[in-house]
Amino acid sequence: MTGTPDPAASPDTSTEPWLQGEARDAREAREAPAADRQSGDPATVIRDYLAAGDLEWSELPASQGAVFTVVLPGEKKLQTPVRLDVGRHALGVHAFVARHPDENHERVYRWLLERNLKLYGVAFAVDHLGDIYLDGRLPLSAVSPEELDRLLGAVLTYADESFNTILELGFASSIRKEWEWRLSRGEPTKNLEAFRGLLEQDPSGA
Repeated sequence: MTGTPDPAASPDTSTEPWLQGEARDAREAREAPAADRQSGDPATVIRDYLAAGDLEWSELPASQGAVFTVVLPGEKKLQTPVRLDVGRHALGVHAFVARHPDENHERVYRWLLERNLKLYGVAFAVDHLGDIYLDGRLPLSAVSPEELDRLLGAVLTYADESFNTILELGFASSIRKEWEWRLSRGEPTKNLEAFRGLLEQDPSGA
């Protein structure tokens, strides 16, 4: 290994393959057309909501509607990148959670499906690569600062609370290898302490 990975790194900044997701290139925001800046327009509501907050965000070029990217800071998962797509009839919410599992795929996906029964506004989903997302739709008529607060708060909570469990279920072998490598080189293991229970288990199950 050539570096010290962070289990909670975002997919755009991590160099470790077991935590990478699809790269999301940041683009320059462009000024929305004046026609879109009418009172009650969903894109304007989102733009004003993000501008009034402390979140890192940008507006991307879009041929129709509007597209925003937001970075939600967490504790277990340090960054959760979110894309907000303003379509003709609904606001799409897409948040990257974790790269496709290395192992125990059935257990990971079963756990996610069981979690879906308790979620608000979004649900866990996988793309064609098996990468894990939180995905949802909101009618444009329901877009408001209060609803955006609830929705982004739900995304942050679900991504943060689920992250370590996903890693334990789907990346246990990689975590153990990283732990052993750090110990052998005298490297700090502080950001792996959350997995101590997993690391103290016998991998053979004996």
